[in-house]
Parts: sequence; structure tokens; C-alpha cells
Amino acid sequence: MVKIAVLQHAAPEGLGTIADSLKMAGIDYDCIRTFEGEPVPKNMDRLDALIVMGGPQSVYEHPQFPYLKEEMRLIEQAVKAEKPLLGICFGSQLLAAALGAPVTKGKKKEIGWLPIRLKEPTLSDPLWKEVHPVFTGFHWHGDIFGLPKGAISLASSDLTEHQAFRWGKNAYDLLFHMEITRPMIQEWTKVFAGELKKEGLQGDDIERQAEINQPTLQKIGASVYSNWAKLILTLQLTH
Repeated sequence: MVKIAVLQHAAPEGLGTIADSLKMAGIDYDCIRTFEGEPVPKNMDRLDALIVMGGPQSVYEHPQFPYLKEEMRLIEQAVKAEKPLLGICFGSQLLAAALGAPVTKGKKKEIGWLPIRLKEPTLSDPLWKEVHPVFTGFHWHGDIFGLPKGAISLASSDLTEHQAFRWGKNAYDLLFHMEITRPMIQEWTKVFAGELKKEGLQGDDIERQAEINQPTLQKIGASVYSNWAKLILTLQLTH
């Protein structure tokens, strides 16, 4: 049985549609709520892959969140063992930091439905090759990362040069959210209403735009996440 760990950093920020792709591939997962004190696995020995989800934390706030050091250690082990790794939003920033790249505040927060542009390397990438090069993604982040040495940048937006990258063959990094569902969007706009107000944004506008953009984004996410699940199964069969 294939087994993966999911590191979750906030109650509203679960797997979303990623769970559907894992289920279809017959992949079992253990969701670890590190923000509630659930222990981070000590190593990757019994794990076939790792997913690191989003959250309101920042990489440079690790003194406030001691578990982040344990997460970084596990991420480094997964990278060293060349096991499939998927970082989403805050999880992408942790992966970038683990690979030696800087994580800093962006010029402004990038929240809502905004264009994503795939770069040339995605045309042959096993996860992205079936995706149209321009689509509307869902964003909710204030921090950005530099491109780690040896990584291949896969996507950008108007505000952010590196929205996604691949490191090696098995580690993928996504700053934006394709896993988002309509109920998740409704919950985020309520839970993080104070952040939206501070940025001069309206939750109702984001929810209305979801009616138009979320179905297409869900299909794109299903393609990418299913390909990532296939990667796990392929590697598991060869070991």
C-alpha cells in the first residue's frame, strides 16, 4: 500500500480536490495537523511521498512555530531521498527555503482570481504538458520565493515571477491554489475576512468570480494532481 503524509497548517486549508486525485489512484494518506500539535514524522522511511499544504504562517516566523523546523527537516529528507513532494502556497515557500532560496514579503498581497502563465519547460513536463499555457488561477499569499539553484521555473503571474517550479524529477512547488473548492473559498473569505478588508478586497466579489473560474481551474488541477499521483505509483513500482 502506497502511503503519503500531508502536513496541514490551518483548519480551512485542507487537501481539497487533491484528495480526489489520490483516492482515484488508490493512494492512502495521513493528514497531520501540525498547527494543533500533531507530531511531524521523524523520517521518510515509511512514506512514499509528502504533501505540504498552505497556511497563514511565514517561513521566517519559525521561532513562533517550532514545528516548522521539524517540517523543514522532513522536507529535506524527502528531497534527498528523491521522493515525490508537492508544496502548496506556504508549503511551496517551505520547500523553496529548504532548497536554499530566499522567502520574503512580496510587493503586495496577491489574492483572488488572477492569470497564470506557464513557461516553456512546462510543454514537456510530465505534470503540466496537457495544460493550456494561460489560465486563471486562485491566489492567496503575501510572501514570495526566489528560484532555488538547479530548479526549473514553470509558471509566473503579473506580480510574481515564480509561481511554480520543479526541482529534480519529483519535487513540485505551487504558490497558487488549484485544489480550491467552492465551499473552501466561502470558508476562506469568512475566516480571513479581516485580511481581505485590510487589502481592500470583497469576499463577495471573490465568491462571484469563483462561479466562472473555479470549474475550469478544478479540471486543470485534476490533470496535474492525477499526473503527480501517477508519478508516485510509478516510482513505487520501480523500488
